[in-house]
Amino acid sequence: MTATLVLPAALRSAAGGAPELEIVEGTVRSALDNLAATMPLLERRVRDEQGQVRLHIRLYLGSSDIDDLEGLDTEVAAGTRLYVIPAVSGG
Repeated sequence: MTATLVLPAALRSAAGGAPELEIVEGTVRSALDNLAATMPLLERRVRDEQGQVRLHIRLYLGSSDIDDLEGLDTEVAAGTRLYVIPAVSGG
């Protein structure tokens, strides 16, 4: 079974324009590792060179920030949605 990675408009060009991608169940880390193999440009925009989520990106599993769960070791079950949320700033 699969889960869904939901992308913001700003990152869709790195995914060939797709608003959503199927990801395999496992952990957030394993989902991003798989993404590195299939869409390295997109993965680099989400994680830094040390494999940590970039400071200006938040990942939500459903309505919960993964930092409030188990971080990158948070389990991603089939049928769930993992949202990539970029920081918003301005005046």
